[in-house]
Amino acid sequence: MGRLIAIVIILATIGLVIIGTLWPIPTAAAYAGETSGPAHSWSSPQASVQSLAHDIARHHWAPAYASLENKGEFNEQDLIRDLNGAQFSLRTFADLESFRVRPLHESDDRAEMQLQMHWSTVVGNFDDTRDVAVVRSGDRWKPVWPIVKEPRVPPQVIPVNYLRWDVIYRGGGDDWAAQDVESPHVRIVDMHPVERAAGVVVMGELLNEDVVPAYVHVRATLMAKSGKAIGSEVSFDRISHLLLPKQVTPFFILFPNAALSDVASIRMEPTATLVAASADPVIEIQNQKLNPMPTPSLTGALVNQSGQVVNIAHVLGTFYDKTGQLVWVADRYIDRALMPQVPVSFSIPIPQDLAGKISTERAVVSTYSQNNDL
Repeated sequence: MGRLIAIVIILATIGLVIIGTLWPIPTAAAYAGETSGPAHSWSSPQASVQSLAHDIARHHWAPAYASLENKGEFNEQDLIRDLNGAQFSLRTFADLESFRVRPLHESDDRAEMQLQMHWSTVVGNFDDTRDVAVVRSGDRWKPVWPIVKEPRVPPQVIPVNYLRWDVIYRGGGDDWAAQDVESPHVRIVDMHPVERAAGVVVMGELLNEDVVPAYVHVRATLMAKSGKAIGSEVSFDRISHLLLPKQVTPFFILFPNAALSDVASIRMEPTATLVAASADPVIEIQNQKLNPMPTPSLTGALVNQSGQVVNIAHVLGTFYDKTGQLVWVADRYIDRALMPQVPVSFSIPIPQDLAGKISTERAVVSTYSQNNDL
């Protein structure tokens, strides 16, 4: 039963991603403050880049490609792979929610524009900024697209040596009475509630203290002084759901519009389900660095040490003060697939009002690969 629940949860998550792709929200013409205009115009550098962005948002690839000045340098499929990803990845499910075009420089025959694109999916958002040159061609201005080609991985043999856990459950005809494989033992090792503008945040860390892998989530219930429940929420996004033995994951649960002054106690309920798992792929985090004000962040690069493509990677950052007290939990989805041995950079923003309290951090990576069973 537990294995079935885990499979249903994973399939439901994938289903939400697909629904968000097939029935996307309407694309905004621009961020607030940008002037509106016709959907397609090439009478000025800014208008031509806006027209290109409109076509990208609607997946009108043929007119988008035809409008480019440098289309002879690559084909239409290269443009699609640049924007949607060469592999099944977060970009594959993303919709261009909004964009903004900012002029950088302009002369009689050439201009430089900055195209800021805000992409959204049901599991995370990401931004992509491109500096786009625009050149005059007769009475039209045509963009020069800065194509980004993902590196090709050369043919090679990558030896792997990793742990794997398989699970055999009791079958209907087995004479074991009610005996079955026991669920993993997990424990909350830290819990810290804080109040933010969005509401009450309950964050902490969860340890799999067993010798088998676990699919985990955490439910938190805020209790009022009267003894009644204010609300109950389950961790969904900012948590690594699959924990191998002795691994720790942060968790982050938001109660929108709640006030910490109304809370008398918090009831925590960690849940673990036994699942089959392996320790592959191994993702190494390189050049991990805390960056101070004015734009505090955690940056680094992910390197896929395995021989398989990691389609979606999710980086979770846990931040502590100098005494080891938990201060914040933040995350970032990687918008491109992780190819074997190819570094991919990431940046996780940190709230400015908390940056001064942070002394150390820890980052973990959860992954999804299309060729995995779960």
